[in-house]
Amino acid sequence: MNPDKHLPEGLHPDTLAVRVGIDASAYGENSEALYLTSCFVQPDAATSARRFAGEEDGYTYSRTSNPSVTAFERRLAALEGAEAAIGTASGMSAILLMGMGLLKAGDHVVCSRSVFGSTMKLFASEFAKFGVETTFVSQTDVAEWRAALKPNTKLLFAETPTNPLTEVCDIAALAELAHDAGALLAVDNCFATPVLQKPLALGADVVIHSGTKFLDGQGRVMAGALCTSQKLIDEVFAPLIRTTGQVLAPFNAWVVHKGLETLAVRVRAQSANALQIAQWLESHPAVDRVFYPGLPSHPQHALAMAQQGGVGGAVIAFSVKGASPEQQRARAFHVLDSARVCSLATNLGDVKTLICHPASTSHGRLTEAQRQAAGVVQGLIRLAVGLEHPADIQADLARGLDDCDNY
Repeated sequence: MNPDKHLPEGLHPDTLAVRVGIDASAYGENSEALYLTSCFVQPDAATSARRFAGEEDGYTYSRTSNPSVTAFERRLAALEGAEAAIGTASGMSAILLMGMGLLKAGDHVVCSRSVFGSTMKLFASEFAKFGVETTFVSQTDVAEWRAALKPNTKLLFAETPTNPLTEVCDIAALAELAHDAGALLAVDNCFATPVLQKPLALGADVVIHSGTKFLDGQGRVMAGALCTSQKLIDEVFAPLIRTTGQVLAPFNAWVVHKGLETLAVRVRAQSANALQIAQWLESHPAVDRVFYPGLPSHPQHALAMAQQGGVGGAVIAFSVKGASPEQQRARAFHVLDSARVCSLATNLGDVKTLICHPASTSHGRLTEAQRQAAGVVQGLIRLAVGLEHPADIQADLARGLDDCDNY
């Protein structure tokens, strides 16, 4: 891009997703360049000293910064309406970086008990080793969040919708609660993406992403990011990641950066497919319950429609009927094993529809009590809807659901 022709203000997010990044090199490439280099040659010793001291902008070493990573960070920040973003090696490394930067021994966290299994384990087990206490509460009951607050509460953490039950929390209400208590609110926006939901605009302080999911959209690479204020990036997260090294690889950053260009069209199309499939699942006699924010039967349907621009997203969870947990598990496994179109895999956000059994995969490391508290029963199936024709996905699911009575 000609440095004298900067992007104008007020562009639509769909345009930002295609255009925001870094300036082109002297070669004038239209598709962003990939900078596969571990270090950068400095013009002279004095400049090198200033750059390593942080007194002058410039790339020195890719553990500190890299142009391909910068391009991704700027584009994602623009989509989330954040002042800045920082890329990490994965979504979980982003949560780890956030906790390491914001918490210390003696601090207290309030977290939804419906979060992703690895997130729950990180707070309950790993952070606890270093003296950080976490209280897990109902995703949807603001009063329970309020009652859990302590004088040493520093962080409220939620994902919305949750993985896998698609529970929705009131971001604005939790932000007010956090700020009144002198704490920060962090929101995992992986399921909704900035296409449907912008937590920072609703009062959140930090937004977490697993770029592995919808941001890439093709199931190719691992990536993560934090979107927040420039002050937190500059003073807390950037110095920390420079030391600890949870950095995003340049190639992965470039892949996800390009994935952001089609994020909006993919999420909208996948969400439309998901709504159609969820409506069909709700009518199937072998299905006990469908969890999807786009359905009027969802407990937080109205809130989800308000927060997510009237769109339910592309992830569905549903439970199969069964007389016992053992029978429910057997029937769920039968549905998974009968699929020929859907991929049996634990990622989500891919253009290919993915199906999995949360109780034995994403939440498999939790105790049975923790799974029960999170609502992850043995008959639960998670469906991350892709871009196949929805009729083909319905037929694929029917192959197993139609004869569940035999299991």
